[in-house]
Amino acid sequence: MTDFLTASDGVRIAYDDRGSGQPLLCLSGLTRNMGDFEFVLPLAGRCRLIRMDYRGRGRSDHAPHATYNLMREGQDALELLDHLGIARTAILGTSRGGLIAMGLAGVAKPRLSGVVLNDVGPVIDPGGLARIFDYVGRQPAAATLDDMAERTRAALEADFPGVPLARWRRMMDHWYRPAHPGTEGTGIRLNYDPKLLDAMKEQTVTGTITDLWPFFDALDGLPLGAIRGANSDLLSPATLAEMARRRPDMLVAEVPDRGHVPFLDEPAAVRLLETFLDRLQDQP
Repeated sequence: MTDFLTASDGVRIAYDDRGSGQPLLCLSGLTRNMGDFEFVLPLAGRCRLIRMDYRGRGRSDHAPHATYNLMREGQDALELLDHLGIARTAILGTSRGGLIAMGLAGVAKPRLSGVVLNDVGPVIDPGGLARIFDYVGRQPAAATLDDMAERTRAALEADFPGVPLARWRRMMDHWYRPAHPGTEGTGIRLNYDPKLLDAMKEQTVTGTITDLWPFFDALDGLPLGAIRGANSDLLSPATLAEMARRRPDMLVAEVPDRGHVPFLDEPAAVRLLETFLDRLQDQP
């Protein structure tokens, strides 16, 4: 069941809270939403699993595009924790969610009990960033979700070989929505505010994207894990190796036949997440 929090600037933020025990806050990728964590819902059997839609994504309100930034989205996450009465949480951060987690380690580390970075690190590969700029804000040409699932499978087959069409069709329900009759015509639409592209362009021009290694290093002392899709174009093997060099205790999993990003129900990802939760339990 989806609940809502009104952020301090009046934007309504959607979230889902289930399970009990050690909190695990799931933060999704740039254009994604809480639906991306459908495949880790079984973890709610051993932790308190919290998912949220960033402002402008999923069921959350659209907002001025200048507020689509890591700092504001991190603040929304902290306000959600306050709303739920949670002093400390672990974070499972996919792509942008991992960047937010590292940012919170730099400014609000006492609120964190551990972090898992899903296919993201302190260095964003230029090829992956260019691919993201190419698709963000572009409305789909497909007329139906079934059609979009077929197109997605064809486009991503090289990086996600063998993923069944049924899996892609499930993802379409999260990534897109039917057009509103009479206002948007027919077909399907993005399940996020297309003005997210404007925010990305402005932040790149103003130099908002900076050296993130200090934020990664701020995770020192916290249980840490990193998951990489073996075909990822965003998290390079070299960056992952440097992360592991700096944090020899970091749990590492490379998921075969996955690009950016793994679904997180792959055996390698599940093993890492289970071990990570064990480490959280062992903390004083």
